Amino acid sequence: MSARENFSLAQAWLDAFNAYDVDALVALYAEDATHTSPKIRVLHPETGGRLVGRPALSAWWKAANARLPGLRYELLALTADEDRVFMEYLRHAPGEAPMPVAEVFEVRGGRIVASRVYHG
Repeated sequence: MSARENFSLAQAWLDAFNAYDVDALVALYAEDATHTSPKIRVLHPETGGRLVGRPALSAWWKAANARLPGLRYELLALTADEDRVFMEYLRHAPGEAPMPVAEVFEVRGGRIVASRVYHG
């Protein structure tokens, strides 16, 4: 994938997330993709903070949408090359102060194979 295509992939990810379109969001991932996040570790400690596969990702985001109606991400910065995307965004959740977040996607064959979330 070119840097431009990966940039577009990241924008599609952000658009799907903010539209609460879990099916479109998960379709951007490879079947066996991994997703790691401090939030996963807190809410599901048995996972070690890591989900594997589209079904697990789908369940995670559907639960997040149910738990936090109005959750949205505000893009601050986005950079991409042929293999990776790096995004910075503000996480806006109802009743919480905005939280700065960094997220990295590893991309192969037009799909996200791994995503890692970093925040305090």
